[in-house]
Amino acid sequence: MSTLRKIAKSIVPKDVRFFLREMQRHRGLGAEALAVQSVLGYTDASVVLDVGANLGQFGDLVLRTGFRGRIVSFEAIASVHRMLVEHAREKSDSWIVAPCAALGGRRGKIAFNVSANTVSSSILPMNRTHLDAAPNSRYVDTAIVNMERLDELAAPLLPAEGELLIKIDTQGYEKEVLAGATGLLHRTVAIQLELSLVPLYEGAPSFTDMIAFVQSLGYELFGLVPGFQDEGTGRLLQVDGFFVRADPPAGLGLPLL
Repeated sequence: MSTLRKIAKSIVPKDVRFFLREMQRHRGLGAEALAVQSVLGYTDASVVLDVGANLGQFGDLVLRTGFRGRIVSFEAIASVHRMLVEHAREKSDSWIVAPCAALGGRRGKIAFNVSANTVSSSILPMNRTHLDAAPNSRYVDTAIVNMERLDELAAPLLPAEGELLIKIDTQGYEKEVLAGATGLLHRTVAIQLELSLVPLYEGAPSFTDMIAFVQSLGYELFGLVPGFQDEGTGRLLQVDGFFVRADPPAGLGLPLL
């Protein structure tokens, strides 16, 4: 082993080395799919909860990684939910769609802002920075939807055994979704979250606050993948953060891929 490789091995945490090694092995997939594949391989998660599923883009990505476990998707917009149900039925017998609902820390009704592109829909008001970067993300409607806790809505849809990867893409509402997932955390070995580098939705936690919150739940940052970018300025606005259960604690790694 070369001196340089010995030094790198001594200073780069084991979990980050695994993540980067897996990225090297599977160059045929996109960056997010590679990251998901690495996390699934590292943790042996056999159930994926896809919160903020939209039309099933993430479920498709998970299947492309070769995953053969159960996928459970969650979507709040009724018209989109209907299309998601049909898509999941066509793609895999192991892909289930939960009843239509928004997810948060409590049960009830809530106003949900529907965007023109549907993927930017959120419970939270949108900031100008987001709209300037993606004009087709503007809100065009507001619907009153059911709100449920993730742990309660998911419970009857989960297999009796198997550990979870929870992916949450809820446009600034990720912390509230996790607040309603406490009953699942004992089975959750990995979490994927959309993290904003600049304020895009009113009331959403900052990048650093969200990382600190997930760490307080017992997870450490495993990797970052670039996401939403302002094409006009080139500024990176959002990344996908991948977290794994810190048991036993290991070094905190922040690879930017």
